[in-house]
Amino acid sequence: MNISELEQSLKTVRILVVGDVMLDRYWFGSADRISPEAPVPVVRVSQTENRLGGAANVALNIVKQGAQVTLLSVRGEDQEGEELESLLRANGIDSDFIIDKKLSTTIKTRVIARHQQLVRIDFENSPTHEVLDQTLERYSALLNDVDVIVFSDYGKGGLQHITQMIAEAKKAGICTLVDPKGADFEKYRGASYITPNKVELRDVIGPWNSEDELNEKVYSLRKNLELDGVLLTRSEEGMSLYQSENVSHFPTTAQEIYDVSGAGDTVIGIVAVLLASGCDINQSVTYANRAAGIVVGKLGTATVNFSELFSQGD
Repeated sequence: MNISELEQSLKTVRILVVGDVMLDRYWFGSADRISPEAPVPVVRVSQTENRLGGAANVALNIVKQGAQVTLLSVRGEDQEGEELESLLRANGIDSDFIIDKKLSTTIKTRVIARHQQLVRIDFENSPTHEVLDQTLERYSALLNDVDVIVFSDYGKGGLQHITQMIAEAKKAGICTLVDPKGADFEKYRGASYITPNKVELRDVIGPWNSEDELNEKVYSLRKNLELDGVLLTRSEEGMSLYQSENVSHFPTTAQEIYDVSGAGDTVIGIVAVLLASGCDINQSVTYANRAAGIVVGKLGTATVNFSELFSQGD
């Protein structure tokens, strides 16, 4: 299909994003002196900004393509959680939050001076089992009204039931994409595609000394976990898509790597919407690779919109 047809098709696409959400908070300022109390810079904050992070950033990347998206997650009963919902509404994202009164909404605060990140401060804890059981119930109710499901795992505890969720989706014939975290990928068994980066993959399969060794280890992982494919994001080396016994490489399109924050969110979001629109996996990864090349040239957790992504349309 041409770009105009794709744009129209995307308007009917329905994606469900499930996972860990967070509020990305940015403090911008100047750092012109060293503290007399300790050998650290003093930052005079002149501007603050809140952005959607984690699974919420995946949803934002999806809606920027003109698709419909529902975000299922857990948040705390706090001001930060309310700010998250407000940002989602402002961006046209349908959120389905379960509120955990014992949970503090995850916050990542980045202090920026002269376009450089000086420090990141994280506030987080994990949701309760009772709340996560409610998430599973809500997921089952949403399941049959979507084309593709994205699981955004940031290791914050919100995807405790992911194995069962994947199994339900597979039974219903729905494509599932997982942005994984941690050293145990067994919980992602049966997913359509997983999208680890090099560090995440190395934690699971161990180091490799050659492309042949990497290929062999990824093929084994894919087969053992009954995955359709593994999409490995490789920073300046681009991406590699492993399916069956075949591997396809996609060289990076980035002109300059400025900030990789949230690039994985962009990749999985673009692959999801394009698969749902009828593109094949190689076409979807080609555009996701292009999108990643755009967002790494921006500061902080960023997105790419439809016109940016397809201005160089094929």
